[in-house]
Amino acid sequence: MSYITLDTEKLVHNYKFLDTVFTAHTIEWAVVAKLLCGNELFLKSLLEITNKDICDSRLSNLKKIKQLSPETKTLYIKPPAKRLAESIVKYADVSFNSELETIRALSEEAFKQQKTHRIVIMVEMGELREGVMTDALQELYGEVIKLPNIQVAGIGTNLNCLNGILPDKDKLSELVRHKEAAEARYKKLIPNITAGSSVTIPLLFNGDVPSGINHFRIGETLFFGTDVFHDQNIAGMQQDVFKLTAEVIEIIEKPMIPNGEAGTNLTGDRPVHDQNNRNKTSVRAIVDVGLLDIDPKQIFPLEEGLEIIGASSDMMILNSTEENSALKVGDTVDFGMNYMAVLRAMNSDYVDKKVTYAKSRKNGNHRSNVHTVS
Repeated sequence: MSYITLDTEKLVHNYKFLDTVFTAHTIEWAVVAKLLCGNELFLKSLLEITNKDICDSRLSNLKKIKQLSPETKTLYIKPPAKRLAESIVKYADVSFNSELETIRALSEEAFKQQKTHRIVIMVEMGELREGVMTDALQELYGEVIKLPNIQVAGIGTNLNCLNGILPDKDKLSELVRHKEAAEARYKKLIPNITAGSSVTIPLLFNGDVPSGINHFRIGETLFFGTDVFHDQNIAGMQQDVFKLTAEVIEIIEKPMIPNGEAGTNLTGDRPVHDQNNRNKTSVRAIVDVGLLDIDPKQIFPLEEGLEIIGASSDMMILNSTEENSALKVGDTVDFGMNYMAVLRAMNSDYVDKKVTYAKSRKNGNHRSNVHTVS
C-alpha cells in the first residue's frame, strides 16, 4: 500500500525559520493545518511542535484538535454556515465572518453556551472571495459590537486563493485605514488585522507590510518552504517535508505506443503519442497509487531515470530508463509532492500516513522512530 510520510525534523526546521522571521517583525502568526485533513497522527506531531493557534476550514478537524489539545486556540477560517452556529461556538475559539445574520446566530449560540465567541470580520480587497465590501465595513462593525457574547478580535482579508490577486503595500495600507476609520467612528479598538498569509511573506522580507498588519496565517510556506508570491523556494527552508512512497507491482518491457483503435480514457482524454517511438520499447513500471489518491501532474519521482507516463484510478505507470534496470517488483519509489498533491493524498483512505521523528520523544534515539496510521 502506498503511503505519505511527514518528516518532523524538516517541519521543525521550517517552523523555527518562520518563527524567527515573525518575531523579528513583532507579528503574531497562526498555523493553517487544513492540509493535514484532521489526521490524528499528523496533528499530534504538529501540536508537539507548536503552541500557536491552529486554523482550519473544516469543523471535524477543529473538533479533533480540541480532543487532542483542549487548550489550543482554534480558528475557523471561512464564513460559517448559519446552521452550524452551535458547533462553531463549541469547537472554534474564533471564526471568520462577513454576514450579519450569521454573526447574530453565533451570538445567540454563544449566549446559550455561556461563552464569548470571538470573530474576525473579513473584508473584500480585490480577490472576490469572502469579505464584506469596504464601504459596508463600518456599518457592519457598528451592528456587531452591539451583539452580546460576541467580541471582534480583528478584521482580515484573503488574497491569491481564487483569482490569484497578489497582496501589495497599497492594499494592505488601505485595509489599515479602514480599520482605523471604524475605530475612530465607534471609539472601540480592533486588536488585530490578520491580512498575512504565505503569499504575503515576501512583502515582509522587503519591508512592504504596514505596521498595522500584526497577524499572519501560514500553511503552505510552513509545510513546503515556498515563496508563493514569486512561485519559488525560500532559501534556508526545507521543501520536502512530505514524501509519497509507492510499491512497484509490475515491471515489464513493453511497446512505447499502444496497439489498437483508441477512444477516450477514463478521464475523458485522448492521449497523444510520439509516433517516432513506434516499434520501440521501454521498461514500464506500475506502482500502487492512482488517480483516486493523487494527480500525476503534481508529483515527481525523486529517483533519476524515472518519468510518469500516466495513471488510471488505482495505479500509475512509470517509464524506467536503463539506469533503473535494477528496479524490481516489491521495490518502492519515492515522489516529491506539491501542496495540492499532499491535500489529495491526505484525503485518500487508500494512502497510509507515516511520521518520522528526528529524535524519539522518550529516549532520544536518532531518526529510527517511525509511526504509522492507516
